[in-house]
Amino acid sequence: MSTLPAREAYRLWAPAYEPETAISALEVETLGTLGVSVHGRQLLDVGCGTARRLRNCGAARAVGIDASVEMLQRAPESCERVAGDVRALPIASSSFDVVWCRLVIGHVANLDAVYVELARVCRGGGAIVVTDLSPEAALAGHRRTFRDESGISHEVEHFVHSVNAHARAAERTGLALIGHREGVVGESVKEFYTDAGRLRAYDEQRGLPVVLALAWRKLPH
Repeated sequence: MSTLPAREAYRLWAPAYEPETAISALEVETLGTLGVSVHGRQLLDVGCGTARRLRNCGAARAVGIDASVEMLQRAPESCERVAGDVRALPIASSSFDVVWCRLVIGHVANLDAVYVELARVCRGGGAIVVTDLSPEAALAGHRRTFRDESGISHEVEHFVHSVNAHARAAERTGLALIGHREGVVGESVKEFYTDAGRLRAYDEQRGLPVVLALAWRKLPH
């Protein structure tokens, strides 16, 4: 199986990206336990992919950013979206009440570069939500993989960041932790293993933390 840089990987993944996976479904479930509401607020989704999380999200305004033009092209025309890099967001400072960075940050080696930008575009008192593959899952051998539209499997380049590394990077940019959750393999995602004929893997992974979710508050100046 080939390991690809994120931009090349998502170019190939774009045509087959829409269906949920066990990881993406568990990420949604875990994020929901953080209690960060977007209803009636200004929301920025950094690394939005095809903008599937922005559809009917309830935000007063929802904007998606992604480095993959191919992914953005598959988003609905009704979704406001911009091409851009998570380390240099084409967004004015203090523009959004809530900033998402979901299952993206692990594709970047330098956490500081990402947190600086997430904090910059968030308003004082606003919330930043970051999710990633759990370090425990990576140590257990989990990889960010996908099948392209021809059925060929690929691995996406991924960097393992500890919770402490996230905390240090976030605190240096003036963020305060408001929530830390881990999504574990369990009944809520069993159907994905069943459909893939991987119930043995499910039994082996049951109880394993797979998704890391962190919520931060930007302290007012």
